[in-house]
Amino acid sequence: MMLTSQILLWVAVIVLSVLVAALARQVGILHERIAPAGALTLHQKVNVGEVPTPLELKTVGGGSVVVGGTRGGRSQLVFFAAPDCPVCKNLLPVLRSAAKDEADWLEVVLAGDGDERGYQSMAIEHGLQGTPLVLSEALGRAFGVSKLPYAVLIDEAGRVASLGLINSREHLESLFEAKERGVASIQEFLARRNGGA
Repeated sequence: MMLTSQILLWVAVIVLSVLVAALARQVGILHERIAPAGALTLHQKVNVGEVPTPLELKTVGGGSVVVGGTRGGRSQLVFFAAPDCPVCKNLLPVLRSAAKDEADWLEVVLAGDGDERGYQSMAIEHGLQGTPLVLSEALGRAFGVSKLPYAVLIDEAGRVASLGLINSREHLESLFEAKERGVASIQEFLARRNGGA
């Protein structure tokens, strides 16, 4: 009786080990098939490749910044955020890092709409005092921003290079990658690649 139960137990352990190995293999296969997630492009008013009308806007704290237009060989990232948006707050250190690391080719503008004091304290809390901060409902409407955080990358020729809803560092970096590859989004790049294969 004891020997039979030992044999059955070992058979169960071996079967379970085989099932776990098969499951691990399937997870690996699925992982390879999953495409990298890029910024989610929502139904927007401005399409990639369009040249938006440049807007000269007053910055919080004085001064002005032009959103759109050509920038002497530099691109411009307009990042829409709000002080009461937890995802936005999580991404502001990523934005600060991008502004610093990509400063040779990229100008970052922080944009929103609402209470100036809330935005100022958000910028100070996340070390973005040197980043132009504009509060303009018209700017958000011009780019069709309906959810936050949202970003628009305008290339050096003043055209919209990529845009979308940003929920992670990977989404933000996907805007840069899409611009580099000359596509609207990483999803479009993968669709072209898979369609051409």
